Amino acid sequence: MGDFNQSVVLEAIRQSGEGSSRIELAAATGLSAQTVTNITRRLLDEGLIREAGRTINGPGKPRVTLRLIADSRFAVGVHLDPAIMTFVLLDLSGAVAARISVRTPAVDPRQIIQAMAATIDTLITRSGIDRTSIAGVGVAAPGPLDVEKGTVIDPPKLLGWNRVPLREVLAEATGLPVVLEKDTTAAAVGELWMRRASADDSFVFVYLGTGIGASLVRDGEAIPGSTRNIGEVGHLIVDPDGPRCTCGSRGCVEVVCTPQAIVAQAERAGVFRHDQGVTDVEAVEARFTQLCERAAEGDAVADGVLRQAAVHMSVLTAALTNMLDVDRVVFGGPFWSRLAEVYLREIPDLLERASATRALRSLPVDGTVVGDDVGAVGAGCVVLDSVLSPRASALLLEH
Repeated sequence: MGDFNQSVVLEAIRQSGEGSSRIELAAATGLSAQTVTNITRRLLDEGLIREAGRTINGPGKPRVTLRLIADSRFAVGVHLDPAIMTFVLLDLSGAVAARISVRTPAVDPRQIIQAMAATIDTLITRSGIDRTSIAGVGVAAPGPLDVEKGTVIDPPKLLGWNRVPLREVLAEATGLPVVLEKDTTAAAVGELWMRRASADDSFVFVYLGTGIGASLVRDGEAIPGSTRNIGEVGHLIVDPDGPRCTCGSRGCVEVVCTPQAIVAQAERAGVFRHDQGVTDVEAVEARFTQLCERAAEGDAVADGVLRQAAVHMSVLTAALTNMLDVDRVVFGGPFWSRLAEVYLREIPDLLERASATRALRSLPVDGTVVGDDVGAVGAGCVVLDSVLSPRASALLLEH
């Protein structure tokens, strides 16, 4: 209970931005004045907060404002994508203090983890911060994962990653605690942190990476699922007449909505006249960028391909929102910024028509506030979340 209450107070100070007095913290948290005083004394002693002047607000003694010391703790966030690995260093407020991105080596998993560890060391060294102030490393990886064992099981886009003990190997290589989280769930955590979401916030996060995934936020918390693998949407059917999928069905998300699938459709439509059928991740990403650029420049065929992709994505989004009954939709991930203009133009109306609750309310559709690095930022926020954010589950007793 003591740890939980401390997290409640620390999170309230972070959420306040400009800081809060002890009286304001007691009102915001529902804790007694004495409890708040005891907790803030500990936080001051631990160097997590500081006194930032006094304010006079009505009769009585001036109130002392307490603020977060953002550079008292840091977290490293890593996004493992088949194309690019992104690394960020976050301070305690969640702000990005440093960033590096590198191509994911096309080699075996252990060599990739070694490259990951070396890049983390470079990130920390360049930042000039004290390594002892780093709370840990968060890694956002494509699923499925065995989070309890810290292993990456067999993601479709990461060839050779069959039950790789990523957490253990990376912790040994860096000497830092490592937390492993599914990329989609990490992105939702990052979105919550950067938006400073309310306790009743409810949304679906649709993640657009090399693969497509989704995550759920309910009552201001990311819901990870029973095995922490929520949001595997690759084999939901969005076009019954679409291409054949490896699962045997037609028109699954995997073969219709992913960047590789959109590039294949553009090739069939004649957007690219040569070198048909690119499949390696770097070539797909380069061609996907060209497709989006041509659409933005007014190429009608390229724009038509992206508009059709938006139709398919709206089918997936409507299925998720109708099933989960959330208040809004957030899109993000490494490929989002290139699709944002077309998707935000096309999807809201399509979703409105398909929504089961359209008679009650509209469903806002937004892009992430974090940017393309939402996976890496979210991974770092997962680490900070364990330091700062109160979780009711922490109060449950084991039997």
